[in-house]
Amino acid sequence: MTTKPANADGFGLQYIQGIGSFNSFDEFLRLTYGNRHWQVSTRAVLSTSPNNYLYRNHDKKENIYDENMNIIDQYYPIEENKSGAYKDFHLLQEAYYNTGTGHRLGLNAWYIQSRRELPMLTTDYANNTDFENVQREQTFRGVLSWDFLRTNYKVAAKAGYIYTYMAYDYKRDVGNGNMANMTQSRSTIHTAYAQAEGEYYLGKQWLFTANMAFYQHFVETRDKNIIKIEGGNAIVGYKKARPELTGSVSAKWQPIDRFGMSVVVREEMYGSEWSPIIPAFFIDGVLWPRINLMAKASVSRNYRFPTLNDMYFLPGGNPNLKRESGWTYDAGLSFAVGRENLYTLSGSATWFDSYINDWIIWLPTTKGFFSPRNIKDVHAYGVELKANLQLYLGKNWQVTLDGSFSWTPSINNGELLSPADQSIGKQLPYVPEYSANVTGKVSYKTFSFLYKWCYYSQRYTMSSNDITLTGKLPPYFMSNIAFEKKLSFSFADFSLTFNINNLFNEEYLSVLSRPMPGINFQLFLGITPKWR
Repeated sequence: MTTKPANADGFGLQYIQGIGSFNSFDEFLRLTYGNRHWQVSTRAVLSTSPNNYLYRNHDKKENIYDENMNIIDQYYPIEENKSGAYKDFHLLQEAYYNTGTGHRLGLNAWYIQSRRELPMLTTDYANNTDFENVQREQTFRGVLSWDFLRTNYKVAAKAGYIYTYMAYDYKRDVGNGNMANMTQSRSTIHTAYAQAEGEYYLGKQWLFTANMAFYQHFVETRDKNIIKIEGGNAIVGYKKARPELTGSVSAKWQPIDRFGMSVVVREEMYGSEWSPIIPAFFIDGVLWPRINLMAKASVSRNYRFPTLNDMYFLPGGNPNLKRESGWTYDAGLSFAVGRENLYTLSGSATWFDSYINDWIIWLPTTKGFFSPRNIKDVHAYGVELKANLQLYLGKNWQVTLDGSFSWTPSINNGELLSPADQSIGKQLPYVPEYSANVTGKVSYKTFSFLYKWCYYSQRYTMSSNDITLTGKLPPYFMSNIAFEKKLSFSFADFSLTFNINNLFNEEYLSVLSRPMPGINFQLFLGITPKWR
């Protein structure tokens, strides 16, 4: 939706071939053409893998017996991620025409075809041939755009159409090799939308903007195995239509170079319901020009209607969802220093505080799929730290370090759903309280080495934060490295990249009962021909 022109000069071609562990293959092809008026780009991506990696199953235990069949020891078995294959194809076509008089016309079209199997859970003792668990998707997005630019104002408009077809099938062997359809979910979505926006500069101190967008959704979703009887008529799934309208205006004022503020007012309509006025206020100022020390603060109202997917997607949708509302406050400091051709150093620290009513959260159910529900009152707050350092060591050496740290408690302060409800005052499920990441890169001429490290603290899988059974996902550290070499010849440029993911073979989970792969490898070869 927000891609930009390729900025090509003449014909261009880029091809990347990737091969990785578990028989994974990735192909990428891009063709471009550009001149003073035209910018055309075609991209195609294909990714396939049986995704059959090995993992240690900590949800099962195998016994070791002696000659008298007495249990003398136990161990966690090594199992294979079965029925987790995927095949994704993407095709993106873009064309832009610049008149040279301030007008630019654009056409973007994106097609997706995907087939993904849902692997077996670690607690499943069945054979993978006893069931089928597959999700298929076809999506098309098309956008026409127009931009008109002048010295002190800009006008733009877009119109588009989105089509999505999703199918989810769950079949199980009921005996003698007969596969019975347990779930046959089908969803079809048609969306037409139009958007218009404008910007106007009044001198050097004022900037006014306005934006309006309209969406018309038509959704039909059904499960062939679920039939509800209402008034004697059989109703399968849902068939809904909903218009959505959003509009906003903003004014930004910068009376001096070191100080600025802005006000944004937004209004939204979903179906026949209107939101109240949604304001936001931002202010920033430079406290110490020598190190570019800047202070920022903002306050904004939050208001979010549940999407049609939230309410009607099968399986899992919840048509009884309420809309979110609340307020968010944040304040922070940032700085940036450096010396040309020696180093640059920047960083920021931000505090935020949010109070959200009827927070919408998707959680796993006992039936194996996720479903959304409201949490009456959520208090989310915390601190985010970021830093970036670039060192230029001589003519050919460069070192880059980038890191962040987040402390983000998200506490359920709602009402008891029952006398046995133990979720009040507890961290929201699947939200880590602490997370961090560091990326380091060393470059020498045409060689580079990249190291990525990340950390996630313990996450709870139950709203009560009960960890007696399987109510938690343990914390984990992750390390990835990449080596890259670039080669340049008169006829083409080449790049060779070798990745090692999960360098220390960490055993971890992102979702309960779905372990992630251990150490794995990828090799990419990129070719960019040079046209005469």
